[in-house]
Amino acid sequence: MELEQLLDFKWSIMTPEFIILGVATLLSILDLFMPKSMDRKILGWIGVAGIAAATVSLAGFIDEPVTSILFDTFRLDSFAKAFKFILLIGSLFVLLLAISFEKKDGLAEFAGEFYYLFLTALLGAMFMASSGDLITLFIGLELLTISSWVLVGVTKRNKKSNESAMKYVINGGISTAITLFGLSYIYGLTGTTNIKDMSGTLMTMGGSQNQLYLLAIAFFMTLVGLSFKLATAPFHMWAPDVYEGAPTPVTAFLSIVSKTAGFVIIVRIFVSIFGSVPATGAQDALPMLLHLQDYIGFLAGATMIIGNVIALRQRNIKRMFAYSSIAHAGYILVAFTSMSYFTFDAIWFYLLAYLFMNVGAFAIIQLVGAKAGSDDISAYAGLYRRAPILAVTFAVLILSLAGIPGTAGFIGKLNIFMGAFATEPAHYVLASILIATSVVSYFYYFGIMTQMFFRPAADDSKFNIPVALLVVLIGSVVGTIALGILPNIAFDFLHDNFMQFKDFLQ
Repeated sequence: MELEQLLDFKWSIMTPEFIILGVATLLSILDLFMPKSMDRKILGWIGVAGIAAATVSLAGFIDEPVTSILFDTFRLDSFAKAFKFILLIGSLFVLLLAISFEKKDGLAEFAGEFYYLFLTALLGAMFMASSGDLITLFIGLELLTISSWVLVGVTKRNKKSNESAMKYVINGGISTAITLFGLSYIYGLTGTTNIKDMSGTLMTMGGSQNQLYLLAIAFFMTLVGLSFKLATAPFHMWAPDVYEGAPTPVTAFLSIVSKTAGFVIIVRIFVSIFGSVPATGAQDALPMLLHLQDYIGFLAGATMIIGNVIALRQRNIKRMFAYSSIAHAGYILVAFTSMSYFTFDAIWFYLLAYLFMNVGAFAIIQLVGAKAGSDDISAYAGLYRRAPILAVTFAVLILSLAGIPGTAGFIGKLNIFMGAFATEPAHYVLASILIATSVVSYFYYFGIMTQMFFRPAADDSKFNIPVALLVVLIGSVVGTIALGILPNIAFDFLHDNFMQFKDFLQ
């Protein structure tokens, strides 16, 4: 590629990524030359400023038409912009959690590395949202994954952290290999790694039976590989140990940002490629994605059941929220299985709602865990008497996670539930499982509320809430209630600014 051609690209569409990359580089240099005795929180605040700047720059591209550079390997379309807002806002909240995190088990020694590795993980997720090519998609995925591996095990002197990091690396390596193996079949059939070109080639090739078999293998291999990333059953075995052993800000990051990135890659690949291939080779046949949607539906049903049922037996609240996160991945898979007109809206809204209610919950888990020195549910006994506002805040977030009316979680589940009936044939079984498992979740969610409001407190000591953590709690509660009472705030923003939400297919 000649220099003149390289300079002709519209590099400005990568401004948010350049900001995150520049700030991550700056933090690594500052950390290298700062005295070891100096508090690294200043690096965290620089990271917060960088993410805020990237969010503002992204907002400036809302009215930008679909633009691609580097031969359509990087795309700024409505799909990318909509999900990047979730990634950036979620990362901003999680980084505020990290700044407030009490440095134990050697984390203080590696706080600098924590901040810039966090930003590189975010950078990988953002690249995934804008990728128009399997190579850039895979690079973004691995940048996110490898950074997450290190973040999980950053407290090197904590045995649980070491164990969780090892399990995460092993499962992550297996899932990467399976995903790459599935994608290699698609590349072999089409001769290109560009997602748009793949879709066009598969639509016109009028596949033979052998080609369709290979595509089916690619579908299942890719689905299984990405299911590890999403922690959907039965590929969820790593999540409880990783969530428990990792520092709480990392757990929140995996639950919110990493999960969002996982659904981004699933929608990009499956809708773009398998959503355009006739299942039988005939041009008027149903797309392969619709033909095989029962398998995704089975995955969604199993994930909702296993996640909620096993959560009933958990005493460690981080493990409980790990299984809760697994169950919520199942809810989102219901929307993806339905493939109705409302699918994209439902997925985006639910991920946004999940961001607010989950990051606030992890903020309180971090605060109470640091105060009690334990993540056992009994640590929340009498919280209402010790910190009434904190207990009420946690109650609001728990009610939203459970899907109680008046909260963002209820609207999110309602959208998914209604979407399951908006197709022909309707997905009655999945809708029934969604309702039944949501009722099951009341038992372990309300168990936490029982501890807070109806159990005696172990001591009467008060809580000192750091400023950064207070910002997270206020933002999460306001977001949860606002989206629950006035959900059109989010839907109007989505429809007014991202009218071509499905333009990644163009």
